[in-house]
Amino acid sequence: MEEKIKQLITDVENFSATVKDDAEVFRLKYLSKKGIIPSLFGEMKNVSADERKSFGLLVNELKNKAEEKLNTLRDTFESSSEEKKDIPDLSLPAEPQQLGARHPISLVRHRILEIFSHIGFTVEYGPEIEDDWHNFTALNFPENHPARDMQDTFFIRTGDSNKDDIALRTHTSSVQVRVMETQKPPIRILAPGRVYRNEAISARAHCFFHQVEGLYVDEGVSFADLKQTLMYFAKEMFDADTKIRLRPSYFPFTEPSAEMDVSCNICSGKGCNVCKYTGWLEILGCGMVDPNVLENCKIDAKKYSGFAFGMGIERIAMLKYNINDLRLFSENDVRFLKQFVSA
Repeated sequence: MEEKIKQLITDVENFSATVKDDAEVFRLKYLSKKGIIPSLFGEMKNVSADERKSFGLLVNELKNKAEEKLNTLRDTFESSSEEKKDIPDLSLPAEPQQLGARHPISLVRHRILEIFSHIGFTVEYGPEIEDDWHNFTALNFPENHPARDMQDTFFIRTGDSNKDDIALRTHTSSVQVRVMETQKPPIRILAPGRVYRNEAISARAHCFFHQVEGLYVDEGVSFADLKQTLMYFAKEMFDADTKIRLRPSYFPFTEPSAEMDVSCNICSGKGCNVCKYTGWLEILGCGMVDPNVLENCKIDAKKYSGFAFGMGIERIAMLKYNINDLRLFSENDVRFLKQFVSA
C-alpha cells in the first residue's frame, strides 16, 4: 500500500494541464468526496496499528501535494485568462459611436449670419448686462416714456442706489449703439446674442431668447435698400418662391418702422392653422434708423442715413423646422435634439 501511495505522490507532482478544465478533472480524481485521497483515509481502519502512523503520514503528504498542485493549476489559468482580457480582440467590430448634433438655434443662427455675410455684413458682439444709455436712452427711449413699457425688463440694482440703470439687455440693439459710438460710417453689421425679458414661459414665449439684429449706415441709404435686403434674406432662408410684405408699425429707434411677414412656407400662402389661415407669418421688425439715434451716437444725421432690423432666432427656427413649442429649445430633450443630427 505504501508503494501505491508513493506512486500517487509522484503522479500528482508530474501532473500537467493544458486547458482550464484539466484542473477540475484533477480535483475530481484526487480530492472530491469520491476521489482517491478520501478513499485512502477511509482505509485507515483496515491498516494494522503498527503501520497506521506511517500510512497516515503518507496519505497526508499526498493530500498536501494534491492541494498544492490544484492551487498552482488554478492560479496558472486565472492569470492566463486575465492576460487575455487585457489584449483586445482586433477582429471584433468597433463599438458604435453616437453622433452629436448641433442645436437648432445654432444651426439657424449660423445660416442667418452666412446669408448676410454674402452681402457684406460683419458680426459684432456686446455685453448681456447693459446700462440704461445703451439699452434705452440712446435708442430714443426718453425717461418715463411709455415706449419703455413695451419691454418688461430684468433690472439690476447696484450699490445703495435705487435707480434702475443696469439691466439684462432686452434686445441686441444695444450692440448697434456701441458700434456707432466707436466706428465711422459706412457701417454694415449683424449683432447676434441672447436677450432677456420678464415674460411668463409658455409655448410661444420665454424669459430669454436669441436675436439677430442688423444695421446699415451710409450715405444715401433708403427704405428701398432695406426692402431689397430683407427680400434677399427671406428667399435665401426659406425658398426662392417666398414673398414678403411690410406693414406699418412703431419702434422708438426707427422711423418709418415696419413689421415684415413672409408667405407661409407650409401652405405656400394658401392658408393653414400655422399662419392662422392668412397665408402670412411675421418674422421681424425693421425700419429706417431714427435721426435722433444717429445724433446720440455722434453720427451726422444730415449726411448719413441707415436701416435696422431685428428677428428672433427661435421664431425663424420654429418656422423653418415646423416646431410648435418654444420651450423645446431650452429643455435639452435628447429625443428632440437627435432630429438635427443630419441637419
